[in-house]
Amino acid sequence: MMEREVVVLATGGTIAMRGERAVPASGPAELLDAVGLEGVQSRELLGLPGAHIGLADALGVARTAAAEAAAGRGVVVTHGTDTLEETAFLCDLMHATEAPVVFTGAIRPASALGADGPANLVDAVAVAGAAAAAGIGCVVVFGGEIHAARGARKVDSAGPSAFGTPGGGPVGRVVEGRVALRARPVRPARALAPERLDFRVPVIAATLGDDLAALDAPADGAVVAALGGGHLSPAGLERVRAAAQRMPVVLSVRPERGVMLSSTYGFHGAEGDLRASGAVPAGSLSPQAARMKLLACLGCGLEGASLALAFSDDDP
Repeated sequence: MMEREVVVLATGGTIAMRGERAVPASGPAELLDAVGLEGVQSRELLGLPGAHIGLADALGVARTAAAEAAAGRGVVVTHGTDTLEETAFLCDLMHATEAPVVFTGAIRPASALGADGPANLVDAVAVAGAAAAAGIGCVVVFGGEIHAARGARKVDSAGPSAFGTPGGGPVGRVVEGRVALRARPVRPARALAPERLDFRVPVIAATLGDDLAALDAPADGAVVAALGGGHLSPAGLERVRAAAQRMPVVLSVRPERGVMLSSTYGFHGAEGDLRASGAVPAGSLSPQAARMKLLACLGCGLEGASLALAFSDDDP
């Protein structure tokens, strides 16, 4: 039984697709009817594959979800899995009220054998409507698991357990419609309310022998996915230092279970040099999550010390 009102916001994705070569085919009402969910409101915001979602689309979805939650309704957002983690994390940054926002989708179209969308939708509605889920912020529900949006990543392109949290695992499960939380996600200390996201912010992943020349291109900011625990070549370090003088540069790391170190290594280009470079550490955020947060910060007009303060939640 739902203990709070729930609304489903549909944006498209595989969960709404059918056919031998899956294409969009179902709206939110059809999705709910297929699983026999009654008493759940629904609206279609978009009808796009995840790969077609743009920054303005994501901002609109996050704003709508946050507004519904602020009105006391539990929210389920159905979303294409290609970019689900990014829109979910943006929503988490903007969502500051008690009602949960739950993102879900499918890895197999509705017409495929073993379609996972119906079970994921039922589980997501259970979480959104559960009193126990109050205050958990934005989460991703997939394959019976509940993942905090800030750590969720798509970890499998074809299997039904498509999402995971490499740095910590799920915060709970849904079993037979019952929500069992084992931990409560850390909520952002300050909610962000970006006016726009249309900034040029590339993610530049450091690789063997790379001097990060891509940082020389014009941009409004950049995310550098450093090696290991926060390491770059000497040439890469110099590029980061130079770039940080003219635009915000945020530092993430490549490993899925990575974290930005502070004082383990002392070679030139190690984490101490990067932390002193003028760039902003993003702690354990994935490169794609760090980009979404930088975009949101730019959309709020944050810069300098205020931007670094916003990221301090992620790099304690």
